Amino acid sequence: MSASAPTACVLIIGNEVLSGRTQDVNVKFLGARLGEIGIPLREVRIIPDLAEIIVTTVNETRARFTYVFTTGGIGPTHDDITSECVAAAFGVPWEPHPEAWALLSARYPPGGFNPARQRMATMPRGARLIENPVSVAPGFEIGNVFVMAGVPQVMRAMFESLVPRLEGGAPVLSRAIHVAGVQEGTLAEGLGAIQARHPELDIGSYPFYRPAGNGVAVVAKGTDAAAAEAAIVEVAALMHALGGDPIAGEPPP
Repeated sequence: MSASAPTACVLIIGNEVLSGRTQDVNVKFLGARLGEIGIPLREVRIIPDLAEIIVTTVNETRARFTYVFTTGGIGPTHDDITSECVAAAFGVPWEPHPEAWALLSARYPPGGFNPARQRMATMPRGARLIENPVSVAPGFEIGNVFVMAGVPQVMRAMFESLVPRLEGGAPVLSRAIHVAGVQEGTLAEGLGAIQARHPELDIGSYPFYRPAGNGVAVVAKGTDAAAAEAAIVEVAALMHALGGDPIAGEPPP
């Protein structure tokens, strides 16, 4: 893939993920969708609800990647500090956002738009809203940082609403093949040679363990569909040579 292609980083913000209480499922979605629009996901970090770490990490990653997507920490409670930390990272005031304020104040009955909920309408100065068609409370964009909810259903809706704003490259395509009865260590040398012949691709091997038999899957990813197909043909020949009977696609769950 071209060195000039856009790149992405995801920051998962929340003590609940680090403690194991909540299992993140957003990265799988974001990695797949970003690849489809030609923005390969290059790094994922899970960080706590600590202001210094959030500010430092946002500033570090926004300087390295084309896009930074954050999930979590934009609710109404005391530990939801992502928004104010992003304001600090950009060196701008954290203040009521007129559009977000109007959206949320209209959602609640008189007296219901309390100080806790007002936090969800307080954002870095100059932020552009990310629509939330699920539960109204919006995310926001500032610079190349996109701040979204951690709740998967809400995050996905927010992401889809902002896709038209993103400038992607060639879509990242993948081709897969798997084989039972062949071990990853046996495949490794030949697979390394195939990767060397196809430097434009990312070729990975993934062992699987099933009651019906263990084996290994190989996935070729890149922006050139013909190259990915050619690499998988070579992988199939290697699997055959090692006594396997390869099958196109991912192994069944």
